[in-house]
Amino acid sequence: MSIVINTNTAASAAAINLQNSETALQKSLARLSSGSKIVTPSDDPGGLAVSMKLQASISSTQAVQSNVANAISFLQTQDGSLQTAGNILNRMSQLATLYNDVTKSSSDKANYETEFKQLQGQLNSITQSDFNGVSLFAIPAGTLSVAISADGSQKVDIAKPAIDDPSTNFYKVGGELMPGESTDNIANGLGNGISLGTITSAIQEIATLRAQNGAYTSQLNFATEILTTNEQNLESANSQIADVDVASESTNYAKYQILVQSGASMLAQANSQSQIALKLIGG
Repeated sequence: MSIVINTNTAASAAAINLQNSETALQKSLARLSSGSKIVTPSDDPGGLAVSMKLQASISSTQAVQSNVANAISFLQTQDGSLQTAGNILNRMSQLATLYNDVTKSSSDKANYETEFKQLQGQLNSITQSDFNGVSLFAIPAGTLSVAISADGSQKVDIAKPAIDDPSTNFYKVGGELMPGESTDNIANGLGNGISLGTITSAIQEIATLRAQNGAYTSQLNFATEILTTNEQNLESANSQIADVDVASESTNYAKYQILVQSGASMLAQANSQSQIALKLIGG
């Protein structure tokens, strides 16, 4: 090998290797510090595109989960109102039975009638209940469509029953009281038209609506389980692409540290080889 001064190919090669090792070391350090395998788009362009789509799907799935949870809360509030209505009707049924007792005086019956009308007013107020400004019941009956998939293609329609529809026994028991009106305006009471059979039928209507409510809630609970599983799978898939393997990357980091140190040492050795030429000239 020739001994030259102007060109030191060994030093140039050592400098290139040192530069490559420095670049790899910095990239490894960035991955470890960020926890991400893809620090810049050039690290994995295709993987970055897939990761972004997966992250969007994860965000959509989380939003749908929140919407479904709100729908379940809506149904729980609705069921609470129906349960209260059922309790009121049970008390009204008891009052109707007591009212028909032949041993009761007209004064006793008037007392039962007073409580009965107050309960009618409470039933009417239940029909006006809402959840965050959205009415729990509707006339005519309506539905709320709840998306249960991230792309919105799958939906569940939950009912807003018309418990105060004139065709229902619940309405016949509750009377024709408008919001804000006094219970004195209720036309029918124990003494003029509301029978125990009508009250019993109203209780059955409420029981049916509670059963339907439970079916909707059960369906949405299962939808939540599916959404949770999908979210976990999406996160796992995205992790395989975007998250750094700390154990593996720590090994790489240690390797690149050694390569940088040895590269710097070898570059110094390569630069010192030209000193041989000075000895020949000086000799």
